Amino acid sequence: MKINLKLKKVHALVPTDILFQTSYWGRVKSSLGWHPMAFDFQSSNGQYGDILILIRPLGHNYAAAYVPQGPETEPDPEQYGLFLETLSQELIKYMPSSILFIRYDLPWRAPYAYDITDGQQWCGHPLPQLRELRMNIGTRNWNLRKSTIDHTVADTLFIDLVKTEGELFADMKSKTRYNIRLAHKKDVHVLNASEEKLPVFYDLYLQTAKRNGFHPCSYRHFHALFLKPFNLTESLDIIFFLATKGQDVLAGAIIAVSRQRALYLFGASADEQRNLMGSYALQWEIIKALKNKRCLTYDMGAVSPTADRNHPFYGMYRFKTGFGGKVIHRNGSWDYPVQIKEYKAFRHYESLSDATNPFLTRREGL
Repeated sequence: MKINLKLKKVHALVPTDILFQTSYWGRVKSSLGWHPMAFDFQSSNGQYGDILILIRPLGHNYAAAYVPQGPETEPDPEQYGLFLETLSQELIKYMPSSILFIRYDLPWRAPYAYDITDGQQWCGHPLPQLRELRMNIGTRNWNLRKSTIDHTVADTLFIDLVKTEGELFADMKSKTRYNIRLAHKKDVHVLNASEEKLPVFYDLYLQTAKRNGFHPCSYRHFHALFLKPFNLTESLDIIFFLATKGQDVLAGAIIAVSRQRALYLFGASADEQRNLMGSYALQWEIIKALKNKRCLTYDMGAVSPTADRNHPFYGMYRFKTGFGGKVIHRNGSWDYPVQIKEYKAFRHYESLSDATNPFLTRREGL
């Protein structure tokens, strides 16, 4: 396999449904200290497209190259590894000498999901060693490593917005429908908020982070989301919702709409008055608003891969699957080490704690 690359301007990226591969996302991350690069690519096997890459300093004169939910173009599952190896070797030619590794946060469906036949249930991802064995089959150097974490999410809940509003409501679990009705009876209202309300949301977010035990983003991460895109041809919008009762703000969410796909970027809820079911009313109003915007799908974000009560994302699984939809299993994040010794040291450091990971950003917590 051969892959030809051509460097291009970030604002020349082709509009896509994948938010993290847009010129807008390059601008957002640039404002936060990452350096965006963009390439056109074409492989001898017929894959072609473009790709956004973000360079992030790691300290000690080292850096990493990160491909957020890319490449969008998906090869045959049996050639995942060979494609990534070949692409990496070409990308290295354009990378600064400080790069330790290239990390791909793949949007591609997990090959094990393709292996499931009718009637079978998803049993979760195999051990990383087994996944690495399969990924590297057919490669020349067996150099691809499963990342210690998945930068965005490997398992996410999608809702099909093509259905009617009545069908969507009927698809929900009875407890979810009950909680939505209860919120309405308790006079919970959902409003489309302006950027000026971000401090209110950030206070909710800090409460959520403390309650659920994850490391919060800084306020500037949220402010950066409201930057305008480089490319005015991109059909992209950031929508901000708050659920309230009287003067009290109960819950909030920031949603990105890229073309006809909506993505739940951040969510938060207050410690108090959780009995009012503000988060349930919030999500239902979001679904209805997205339908009015003619979105085809709503990606509700991270869930546990199965109904495993011991998984840290089980609470999100229980909440989100109540709204119906389908869990999609992606391939997750994969590394192509460039400087092997230094990469191993970073990988050990990264595995010690989520809080020490310079990549990891907890997007949400309900």
